[in-house]
Amino acid sequence: MLDGHLLLGWLSFTVIVHLLSLPGPTTAYFGLTGNEPLSVLPLNSLPEESTGRAHYKLCDRLKLEKKQRRMCRRDPGVADTLREAIIMSALECQHQFRFERWNCTLEGRHRANILKRGFKETAFLYAISSAGLTHALAKACSAGRMERCTCDEAPDLENRKAWQWGGCGDNLKYANKFVKEFLGKRSNKDLRARVDTHNTNVGMKVIKAGVETTCKCHGVSGSCTVQTCWRQLLPFHEIGNRLKLRYETSVKVGSSTNEATGEGDISTGRNQQQQQHHSLPGLSDQIPRTMDLLHIEDSPSFCKPSKYSAGTAARKCYKDQNCDAICCGRGHNTQSREVTGPCQCQVRWCCYVECKQCTQREEVYTCKG
Repeated sequence: MLDGHLLLGWLSFTVIVHLLSLPGPTTAYFGLTGNEPLSVLPLNSLPEESTGRAHYKLCDRLKLEKKQRRMCRRDPGVADTLREAIIMSALECQHQFRFERWNCTLEGRHRANILKRGFKETAFLYAISSAGLTHALAKACSAGRMERCTCDEAPDLENRKAWQWGGCGDNLKYANKFVKEFLGKRSNKDLRARVDTHNTNVGMKVIKAGVETTCKCHGVSGSCTVQTCWRQLLPFHEIGNRLKLRYETSVKVGSSTNEATGEGDISTGRNQQQQQHHSLPGLSDQIPRTMDLLHIEDSPSFCKPSKYSAGTAARKCYKDQNCDAICCGRGHNTQSREVTGPCQCQVRWCCYVECKQCTQREEVYTCKG
């Protein structure tokens, strides 16, 4: 659990995400699947001044494609939202895989090489990127940080007569429309392109499936004669949890030829008798029928240094929990160290907490090389 808390502290440091050029079948990338080198500032840094054309500078720094840059420039709030989406996706990916052999390494050639292949990890990167962009945009609308959108304005809940639409709902409708236009239509003439598009759509669908209705009661003595309700997205950490589960059950697919059309279709290896049920739709259909993440080839072990990861040597692990798995059977080293922190805390008066400083020894386990 310590690693999870330490990860949140990353927001106080500069996050550098190198997005290297990728040869690929799709027409537009963004976030963790981007095709240009990109330095991303931390979320807690001061936003760049958004008056006039000041936001143009950040749009240029994001190294977007021509159409994406135009969309970024037309609303001063978009640039900061795009930056927030990248960082949010990166941190959540690191958090979800902190106990895995592949710990969502984003820097340098490792991530770029993974994106050239059709691994389960590639599928997750596409899904978490589109989910992060959708989530950040919907939240930015409801927070009033965008000029071209505001709160969700589509009160289509059941029993509408019993609701008084109020609050400020996250504008998922606008976010979905923006993301689809921002990423553009992608080529679906080959297996890899269609799988990438599918996994991108899964990220957006998981966001949509996580919309919740929040209500507040109004009336004499809390009688709740009138309810004010609005729709909210789940916290992005919960979205990450759901996508991680889909990563764990990702379906391996291959290409086959449709005898009727002569076109290539996608088939899965789960059960050949249920091939049609698990297949992606035809080339003319843009909406996949499954919420599974899809991958094309088996992942490497990530145990030793390779072009896909730095390996697991010297990685921190937790004895009796994941050391055997992460260390790939090589064993682990044990180091004892002293840690000083607050302890024996007591509340004084209404809101003052007094703590002592205690020192204790803890053991740290790292994988052998």
